Amino acid sequence: MPTRESIAMCFSGGKDSAIALHEIRCAGTYVVKELLTTVTIPYDRVTMHGVRRALVRQQADAIGIPITEVTVPPSSSNAVYEREMGHAFVRLQAEGIRRVAFGDIFLEDLRVYREEQLAACNLECFFPIWKRDTTELAQRFVEDGFKAVVACVNPAVLDASFAGRPFDEAFLADLPPEVDPCGENGEFHTFVFDGPILQWPVRISLGQVVERDGFVFCDLVPDGGAL
Repeated sequence: MPTRESIAMCFSGGKDSAIALHEIRCAGTYVVKELLTTVTIPYDRVTMHGVRRALVRQQADAIGIPITEVTVPPSSSNAVYEREMGHAFVRLQAEGIRRVAFGDIFLEDLRVYREEQLAACNLECFFPIWKRDTTELAQRFVEDGFKAVVACVNPAVLDASFAGRPFDEAFLADLPPEVDPCGENGEFHTFVFDGPILQWPVRISLGQVVERDGFVFCDLVPDGGAL
């Protein structure tokens, strides 16, 4: 049996990342050796959706893949983000990694941005769920036994009451037709706490719902009991 190529993966902890990782594992061509995520300090929360750093660490432990946290300051500029991620990418390349996987689905400008950023570090991008139908992806996520909760909502396009809801059939049925079922346009973000890529569930409970910087966040609290 040929040796599978080792790759890294940019991993937010949300459902698109989880679907992409599941796809990689099922295909068997690559083995993900390291996860990368950005954390805002001193808040100790994932930059993209505000989930606590402790929960993403627990999630990575349950997945069984080491996670590297790339730290950035509050309201970080693109230049700072690119610099810090660039350091991580250069290290990966020096360690023999050639590709980094992403859970992006259809945003062409984002793909080009990632490809250019990684090319500068002599790395290639891999998009395992690129151009997949988002309605089918969302349905498959639920049918495959994944469990996630909506951690962040953009209230300009989706009512704040969706924050904290489980990502399930009822959630999908209630989405307005103009909202992408996978939230690919930034309408919402999720945190995956159980499913086929995890060896055990991450135990969480719902905390306070707050509005900050134009988004609505549902705080997810560790060790509060499985949802």
